[in-house]
Amino acid sequence: MASGGTETFDYVIVGGGSAGAILAARLSENPATTVCLLEAGPRDRNPFIHLPAGFIKVIFDPGLTWGYETEPGPYIDNRKLPVLQGKVLGGSGSINGMVWVRGQRDDFDGWAEMGADGWSYDEVLPYYLRLERRIGEGEPEFRGRQGRIPVMDLAWKNELIDAFIAGAQQVGIPYNADYNGRSQAGVGRYQYNIDRGKRYSAAKAYLKPAAGRKNLEVRTDALATKIVFEGKKAVGIEYRRTGDATTRQMRARREVVLCGGAVNSPRLLMLSGVGPADVLKTAGVGVRQDLAGLGQNYMDHFTPRLTYKARNAVSINGLAKGPKLWGQMARWALGMPSILGMGVVHGAAFWKTRPDLNRPNMVVTFTPGTYKQGFLGRLDDFPGMTTGVWQLRPDSRGWLKIVSADPMAKPSIQPNFLAEESDRRTAVEALKIARKIMATPQMAALTEAETMPGSDKVSDDELLAYTRSQGLCGYHASGTARIGRADDAAAVVDGQLRVHGMEALRVVDASVMPVVVSGNTNAATMMIAEKAADMMRAA
Repeated sequence: MASGGTETFDYVIVGGGSAGAILAARLSENPATTVCLLEAGPRDRNPFIHLPAGFIKVIFDPGLTWGYETEPGPYIDNRKLPVLQGKVLGGSGSINGMVWVRGQRDDFDGWAEMGADGWSYDEVLPYYLRLERRIGEGEPEFRGRQGRIPVMDLAWKNELIDAFIAGAQQVGIPYNADYNGRSQAGVGRYQYNIDRGKRYSAAKAYLKPAAGRKNLEVRTDALATKIVFEGKKAVGIEYRRTGDATTRQMRARREVVLCGGAVNSPRLLMLSGVGPADVLKTAGVGVRQDLAGLGQNYMDHFTPRLTYKARNAVSINGLAKGPKLWGQMARWALGMPSILGMGVVHGAAFWKTRPDLNRPNMVVTFTPGTYKQGFLGRLDDFPGMTTGVWQLRPDSRGWLKIVSADPMAKPSIQPNFLAEESDRRTAVEALKIARKIMATPQMAALTEAETMPGSDKVSDDELLAYTRSQGLCGYHASGTARIGRADDAAAVVDGQLRVHGMEALRVVDASVMPVVVSGNTNAATMMIAEKAADMMRAA
């Protein structure tokens, strides 16, 4: 693979997360094709990565994340919020809550209407089917059974979850046994990419089986610092190894593919001279290609939460301490349902804040547990419950940009949460729906009190003030290099995910979404990678 002292591969993929891991595994299925996957973080050897309940140990681990945060948010009381992006093999899929949500049919048909040719629902569904090994209910038309990613329902039984589902039905939200099937609308238990009590990231499901391939090089602790161009053609990558300031170069015979996510892919493009000319000039970077839309269209799901003290019920708070925790550990070790083997949230009600809407625009999530105020990761001493709400397709748009030509400098990120009145209104109405569910007889019988914001906060203004002061990122950054046609000034890549105006350069990750999907973004990111692999093999 060496050529004149410089390593050369057919494809160089930057970012070993949910997209990059899949793409590297798929492209290297052809033994005649050489692939190098560069990952800035370490290998996924931390045991808490693979233990589902261990997510709370890894999601804020500075050794496994990028340490990014937003600029002060003008509509959220000028707060700065963490922007969690995985810096480890498997990427954010190695540190997230493992919730599996595809999105809605209209999400993808909407993409196609916006100029994302080839990305309608009927065109992406085959790749979801290819991905999945569904464990549980699901119509064959909509659910895959032979894929690499196991998708299971919440197996752990708890009366608080049952009461939440019953309460949601009481307020008019129908039961849905499979929100990833024919329709997302309704209430049910969350699905996870977990099997036998273990997380299944793209690294575990795709890279591990490919580990013996001689044509696949997976290089961790390798930070890409710049794309190497010859004119408009991408021909390689400059990178540094962790703990070593030496700049190395790697060449690509066919293509360079960026899979760094919605923050790092735009960031690397900008550091390489591709992006909005004014941003590049201000940062001291020469302009190779003026792409005004790069770094714009930033989207995430802003999430306020309500917390409750439970009564006459068992919550995670009590099961995660003392002798009961040992019991849960034993259950997990024996392959039985346990709090150690499930994702971060357990119940979901995908619904509408207004009856005139034709599809869900928000979700109410439910977890039978609470954290101490200001101490995420430390459970309360009393039994508790948490509901969270978020608008599935926010109207507010943010941006990110580099502020320096230094590849070690962090980018400036401004999500603009709650900038649009429609988002503020939806957040308040969604909180009201969550409260209606919690006030039903099923939930009221198990509720001692609302602890945050407290039952005395009832007006729209009070709920909005609470949302501004307490809402958090959903950690679903997307949209910053969106798909669109060449005549769309806001588009960054075409339907084949090729960067407009450039050659041999693609972006394959959540940044290409024209609009964020109606749910968690990991499943859609994996789908994008599966589809990209087919497109690249056919090129």
